[in-house]
Amino acid sequence: MSELFARLASYSWPSVLFELVIIWFLVLMVVRFVQGTRAAGALKGALVLVLVATLLVQIVGGGDTFPRLVYLYERALALVAIGLVVIFQPELRRALVRLGETSILRGGTNSVAAVVEPIIEASFYLSKARFGAIIVIERHVGLKGLVEGGTLLDAELSARLLQTLFFPGSALHDLAVVIQGRVIHAAGVQLPLAEPTDIPDRTLGSRHRAAVGLTKECDAIVVVVSEETGAIRIAERGRLSKPLTADELRAELSEKLDESGTIIAASPIQNKPMN
Repeated sequence: MSELFARLASYSWPSVLFELVIIWFLVLMVVRFVQGTRAAGALKGALVLVLVATLLVQIVGGGDTFPRLVYLYERALALVAIGLVVIFQPELRRALVRLGETSILRGGTNSVAAVVEPIIEASFYLSKARFGAIIVIERHVGLKGLVEGGTLLDAELSARLLQTLFFPGSALHDLAVVIQGRVIHAAGVQLPLAEPTDIPDRTLGSRHRAAVGLTKECDAIVVVVSEETGAIRIAERGRLSKPLTADELRAELSEKLDESGTIIAASPIQNKPMN
């Protein structure tokens, strides 16, 4: 204890305070990032294990009392670090994706309304008719691996085309449509499903699970129209919104596409030279 107090007296307290603020900020970021995910339980278990081992070996044992335990403790820490990388691989990938969304690294915007308005018009037509739909708006993370299993269209984005694609009986109406800029890039795209526990409302079906599953893996925005209720929701970052009105949907999509710096390129159909 006397050595501990002597060591504390030698500290530069402004430096200690600054370090504690930085550590608190980093810990808060980690906690907020994993909060509500399956990784949260694994992180708590790993922290408890490391704290108990540190208390037993380093503090109670003083580092020299239990040399064999110290040896195992030091090697186990390396294994725990590798295990955390494996366990948190999806969360680490999403963290890097979000880092790439910062204002320093992203591009500009162009005519967000040209994308938002057709989606709103189609969504509320489908909602009134009780036709289910799932519309994926690609942002910075490409979805090439997903659309390879669908049908490539590269057609100009329009409300009528979206309504036609999701009309019951259409060969592509059951799966997702992927929008790149102002182009419907692909239809009939199969999305990864989230776990049932990731959906708070058990009455929501596979479309909502697919929307949550995709947005947990990338920065896309997904608009989901329920076939049963006609409710329209947005999925982003693995979370579903409440049912939205037309004005709320317009505000949400405009804000999210604008603040993300999504590049809304002109339709390639409009840019084709005339023969």
